[in-house]
Amino acid sequence: MSARLLGMSVLAAATLASGMVGGASAADIASMPVKAPAPVIEAPSPWQIRVRALAVLPHDGGSVDGVPGSDLSYSNSVVPELDITYYFTENFAAELILGVTPHDIDGGGSLSGLGKIGDVWLLPPTLTFQYHFTNFGAFKPYIGAGINYTVFFDEGTGSADSLDVKDTFGWALQIGFDYMLDQHWGINVDVKKLFLKPDFDVTVNGTPLTGTADLDPWIVGLGVTYRF
Repeated sequence: MSARLLGMSVLAAATLASGMVGGASAADIASMPVKAPAPVIEAPSPWQIRVRALAVLPHDGGSVDGVPGSDLSYSNSVVPELDITYYFTENFAAELILGVTPHDIDGGGSLSGLGKIGDVWLLPPTLTFQYHFTNFGAFKPYIGAGINYTVFFDEGTGSADSLDVKDTFGWALQIGFDYMLDQHWGINVDVKKLFLKPDFDVTVNGTPLTGTADLDPWIVGLGVTYRF
C-alpha cells in the first residue's frame, strides 16, 4: 500500500470515529434530565400590623391624700386597637400599640358614699421590644418589655366638682403568640401588664384634693395579624 493510500485510510477512520463519538455525546446530552431552577423564596417584609380587640382591666386601688381609708375602683373596657411591629431580625422586633379606652372612677373604702367620682379617656401608646421564638412552625410565641406613656383626656365628673388626671410614664411586660395561617395572615393572642400610677387633682364639695390612682391594668388582646 502506498503512503498516500495509507494516509487516506487513517484519515477516514479518524473521521468515522469522531462522528461516532460526537453522535454518542450529543445523544447523551439530549437524554440528560434538565434541572428546574430552584424556587425563589421571598424574604418576609420587616413590617407587620395587627388589628385586635382589647380588654383593658385596671387593678382597683388608689387613695386621696389626707383621707384615711380612702380607696378607688375603675371600670373595665373593651376597645379596638391597632399595633405596628418592625422586625430588626427574625427574632428581635419592636411593637407600638395605638388605641383609646374609657373608664369610670368610683369611690371605695371611706369614699364609697361618693359613688361615681368621674370618668376619663386614656390614650396609652406602649412601645415594647420583643423576642420571637421561631422553632415551633406556624406557632410563633414571643415575649417583650418596654415603656408606656398614658395621656388622660376628656375627664368628666360625677360626684366630683372637677377632675384632672395627670399624664404619666409606666413600664410594660408582654407575652403572646401568633398562629400563622400562611405567609401573611395569622391569629394573635397577646397579654400585657402595665405598671401605671397617675396622680390626680379632684375637687369634691368645693374642697380641692390630690391623690394617686393605682391602675396597673392588664391588657388582653385577640386579633388578626398581617405580615407584609
